[in-house]
Amino acid sequence: MTQQGSGPAVLHEASLEGPIPDQERELRALEPAKNSSSTFVGLAEDAPPNPRQARTVKASDAAPYPEGGLRAWSVVVGSFSGMLASFGLMNTIGTFQAYLSTHQLAHYPDGTIGWIFSLYVFLAFFCGIQIGPIFDAYGPRWLVAAGSLLLVGGTMLLAVSTKFWHFILTFSILGGTGTSLIFTPAISSIGHYFLRARGTATGLAATGGSVGGILFPLILQRLFPLVGFAWATRIMGFIFMFLLIIANLLIRSRLPPKVGGSVWPDFRIFKDEIFALTTAGVFFIEWGLFLPLSYISTYALHYGISASFSYQLLAVVNAGSFFGRWLPGYVADYLGRFNTIILTVALCLVMTLALWMPAAEVLRGPTSANVAVLCVFAVGFGFASGSNISLTPVCVGQLCETESYGRYYATCYTLVSVGCLTGIPIAGQIMAVDGGQYWGLIIFTAMCYAGGLVCFIAARVLKVGWKVTAIY
Repeated sequence: MTQQGSGPAVLHEASLEGPIPDQERELRALEPAKNSSSTFVGLAEDAPPNPRQARTVKASDAAPYPEGGLRAWSVVVGSFSGMLASFGLMNTIGTFQAYLSTHQLAHYPDGTIGWIFSLYVFLAFFCGIQIGPIFDAYGPRWLVAAGSLLLVGGTMLLAVSTKFWHFILTFSILGGTGTSLIFTPAISSIGHYFLRARGTATGLAATGGSVGGILFPLILQRLFPLVGFAWATRIMGFIFMFLLIIANLLIRSRLPPKVGGSVWPDFRIFKDEIFALTTAGVFFIEWGLFLPLSYISTYALHYGISASFSYQLLAVVNAGSFFGRWLPGYVADYLGRFNTIILTVALCLVMTLALWMPAAEVLRGPTSANVAVLCVFAVGFGFASGSNISLTPVCVGQLCETESYGRYYATCYTLVSVGCLTGIPIAGQIMAVDGGQYWGLIIFTAMCYAGGLVCFIAARVLKVGWKVTAIY
């Protein structure tokens, strides 16, 4: 944004949150900011003296965001459809883990089987290191198309897999790479159309993963005994195909591609202490997130709960996650993105220690009390952990320019992917040391969320201090 007869305007931002009326936002975008510590986005005549209190952004960030309209919401629909397929598969790993451990791979220990799913999650996030910058430079079209081919093809080949290396190739490598190619542009594209309502829009799109996590475990549970593993998986693949056609038609970017821009990540951005702490916080919570998703079904089977209900527990978690992905995003647009994720991560920690631990150690056996506690945990943890997917990209996007959103998001999740790679196998080894018991796994999950909570609080304190009422 430029002023008449002057060079490009320089912006600073102390916070992007708060219920800012459209009219007031437009006025502040047109006139200079009178106070460099303002909580609104405005024009600054002088550069801020403290980089922790304000950051310089490009003038294009001042360009009006659509914040709605047919084109903007069609991108959200396309992202929802892409997330329904890609994260729907990710949220179904518990069902596949339970089935393979009792059928094709019954002779393998849990820790070994866990590598199939940890490698899948690792690639889903790690590949973003290149996908994000390519999105910034060229847009989403070819990325989503390539991801669709890999995801559908990997699912169809998964149907005929019988050996361990078959599952590594089809589920882990093809499925993980395809997931990354789809969800990275799906999330980043929303940031081109929404600023004030970015948390709400991203949360709505992210609910696609929860819907998939509800539908696909129930579909597979029903189809496994009726048509067998192969055709049940193929049917899921055909559903993916339909959903990804919609995603390819609707996902698009608003800003023109950066012609000649670098497609390589820039790790110098970790010099920003707030970004480094945010990345560490995301690392810890993602390290813990996939442990309940992967082991809750086998956990229920271990304590004598029926197979049908054990598979349904994953759908219960994702039902809670549906609301947990949308509602915190909506609240975050008013109370602050970091404030909201701190609250939800704290709730994950409470749910793990107050409900999952007692269900494993106190209420042993398939008693009604055990089942009730497990159901409450599934719903509560699903709701609290929903923000682990929907709010983290919004928090990262708050720290960078819109044109660099893909690069920042991908660089963050490249490191996060290491936690995703190691979390499930570490949990399997902890169970092996504990003789198949789950209390050690649960403690490890709680420690992950405690670490994430500390990092997010530290990032917030660096930016706005210890003021509890600050919107950030």
